[in-house]
Amino acid sequence: MTITTLLVANRGEIACRIFRTCRDLGITTVAVYSDADADALHVREADLAVRLPGAAPADTYLRGDLVVAAARAAGADAVHPGYGFLSENAAFAAAVQDAGLVWVGPPVKAIELMASKTRAKELMAGAGVPLLAPVDPATASEGDLPLLLKAAAGGGGRGMRIVRELDALPGELLAAAAEAASAFGDGEVFAEPYVERGRHVEVQVMADAHDTVWALGTRDCSLQRRHQKVIEEAPAPGLDEALRTRLHEAAVAAARAVGYRGAGTVELLVSAEGRPYFLEMNTRLQVEHPVTEAVFGLDLVALQLRVAEGGPLPSPEPPQPSGHAVEARLYAEDPARDWQPQTGALLTLEVPEGPGLRLDTGYTGGDTIGVHYDPMIAKVITHAPTRTEAVRLLARALERARIHGPVTNRDLLVRSLRHPDFAAARLDTGFYDRHLAELTAPAAGRDPATAALAATLAEAVRGPDAVRGAEGGRGSAVAAPAPARFGAWRNVPSGPQRKRYRSEPDGTEHEVAYRTPRTGVPEPHGTPGTRVLAATPDRVTLEVGGVTRHFAVTAYADRVHVDATDASYTFTALPRFTDPATHTAPGSLLAPMPGTVVRLAEGLAAGVAVEAGQPLIWLEAMKMEHRILAPASGTLTALHAAPGHQVEVGALLAVVQEDPAATTPVPHPVPEETA
Repeated sequence: MTITTLLVANRGEIACRIFRTCRDLGITTVAVYSDADADALHVREADLAVRLPGAAPADTYLRGDLVVAAARAAGADAVHPGYGFLSENAAFAAAVQDAGLVWVGPPVKAIELMASKTRAKELMAGAGVPLLAPVDPATASEGDLPLLLKAAAGGGGRGMRIVRELDALPGELLAAAAEAASAFGDGEVFAEPYVERGRHVEVQVMADAHDTVWALGTRDCSLQRRHQKVIEEAPAPGLDEALRTRLHEAAVAAARAVGYRGAGTVELLVSAEGRPYFLEMNTRLQVEHPVTEAVFGLDLVALQLRVAEGGPLPSPEPPQPSGHAVEARLYAEDPARDWQPQTGALLTLEVPEGPGLRLDTGYTGGDTIGVHYDPMIAKVITHAPTRTEAVRLLARALERARIHGPVTNRDLLVRSLRHPDFAAARLDTGFYDRHLAELTAPAAGRDPATAALAATLAEAVRGPDAVRGAEGGRGSAVAAPAPARFGAWRNVPSGPQRKRYRSEPDGTEHEVAYRTPRTGVPEPHGTPGTRVLAATPDRVTLEVGGVTRHFAVTAYADRVHVDATDASYTFTALPRFTDPATHTAPGSLLAPMPGTVVRLAEGLAAGVAVEAGQPLIWLEAMKMEHRILAPASGTLTALHAAPGHQVEVGALLAVVQEDPAATTPVPHPVPEETA
C-alpha cells in the first residue's frame, strides 16, 4: 500500500521531524494537538490538524481512541507514533490497524513481547543475548548491593532507583512502584545488580518483512541526568572491533527473536571490563536517531515509511558509516538546582547554521514552554570526519546560539563537551554524579560585569520611552537608531547615573555607573581600561583591556539578554523585580514551578509534627516528579495542597512552624526531583 496522508500521533520536535521527511516524499501531513498546543510549531507546520480537547497528556496524546478518530476525520491512511506517548502501546497499534490504517511501527506481537522488561529479558536469554542476573528483592543481601530498581513498563527513568543500603530497599521499592504506577499504569518493579561506571551503549536496528535486519552501528548515551539522556554520539567511542561485533550480533538476534520490522533500538550496558548486558529493546524510533542518520547517510523515517508500505530495505547490508556525530539535548531546566524544569515564553531561539550542523526542534522564538510536557526545547546535532571535530563544532554552535527565555542547560552542555573526561571518551552513566558541581559553578573567564555594562549602555541609548520586545510575542523587535561611534570619553560635570542588575540564574548583583554627556551617548564611569567604540539599543562594542568585544543586547520588560561571542548572560533590572519568597511567612513552602500535586505524605494535615528534610508533597511537572521537603522540624500549621490540584509557580502549598529546640533546619527547602 502507498501512504498518501500520514497522521503523527505526537507533538513537538519529533512531529516536526517526521513532517520534514513527509514533505520530501510528497505525503500529506496531519497533526493532532491539545488545547495547550493550539499554536505549537508542529500544528503550524502540518497540512491538516485535529484538536484533542484538554491539556493533560492523559486526556489528549495518550487517548488512542481520540487519535484514531482524528486520523479518520482527516482522511489519513497511516499513523506514525513518534516516540513517547503511545509509541510502544500494543493496544494502540492494534487499534490503528483495526481501523484499516497503516501502522508505521513494529508488529503488535513484537511490542507486546518487549513491553515488559522482565518478559523481554526472559526472551533474550533464550536467544543467547547476554543479561544481568535478576535479584529477588525479598531475599536480597548485602552482597547483592548496589541494586538498581526499574519499572517493568515504560522508560525515561521513571520508577528507577539505585539502592546502596539494605535498610532503604523496602521504602525505595514502594516509591519506585508508586511512580511506575502513576507514569505507566503498571506498578511492577524488578531489581538487578547496579553496574558501577557502566556505559550505556545501544545498537540501532532496521528490519523489513523480507528477512533483512540491519545493525546500524553503535551509539553511546552514557551522559545522563536522572537516568535520562543528555548527550549522545555515534559510533560509541573506545570499543574494540570484537565488542562491536558482539553488540551487533546481540541486536540482530534480539530483533529476529521477536520477528521485528521497522526501526528499533537494542539498549545494552557495557561494564568497565567491557562485558555487555541487555537492558531493553525500544520498539520505536529513538530521540537520538539523528546521529545514526548522519553517520550512515540515511533517513530512518523514510525507511520506516518504506517498510510500513511493505517494501524491502535498499540492500541486504547497510551502507558503510562515515565520520562521527554528536547530539546534545537542549532542555528548559536549571542543572544547578536539581535539574528543575523551567516554563515560560521562549523569546528567541537561534542556532547557527552551516555544514555539519542540524537542528531538530518543536519551538521557534515567541512560543511558550508549558508545564504539561517534556522540557526539551531542541536537539543540536553535528557531523564531522572525526569525533574531536564533531565535538568542537557542537560546543561552539551551542555557545553561539541565542536562547532567550527560561533558564536552559546550554552552559552545562558546552562545559560537558569540553570536559577532559568527555574529550578523552572516559564515559559512564555516573559522569554528572561526579562532575555536576564543577560543571554548574560560575565559569572562569566569563565576565558578567562587562556584559552588565553593555546592557546598561544599550538601555541608556534606548531611553525610557523606547519600544521593547513584547513578552512572548512572536517576531517582536526593537527599532535601533544609527550607531553612535566615538573613540574616547570626556569628563562632564554631572554625577554618574547607576543601574543595578541581578545575574540570572545565580543571583549575583552588579551595579554599573555611567554618565550621559552632551552627545547623548552614555559613557561608563569607574571602569578603567574600558572604551566604548559603538552603542545602539541592540548592539554594543567595547574595548576591554585592549581587546574589542561585541555584545548583542535584547530587552524584554525588565529582563535583558546579552549575547557575547563566547558566552551569554541574562540580567534582571533591579529593584523592580521581586521575589515571591520575600513576601511570605517563614517556613512557607512555595511551588517552585507550575504543576500538579500528585500525592501527600501519609497522614499529612495541619497540626501534625514534621521532621527537617521529610518529604511532604509530591509535585509532578513536565513529566518529572519532585518532592517538596520540610524546611525544618516543627509543626505543619497550614496545608493548601491536595492531590489533583493544579498549582502555579509561587503558590503557597504549606507552612511549617519551626520548633527552635528541634534539629537544624534544611538550608534550602528546594524540591528534590525523583524521576
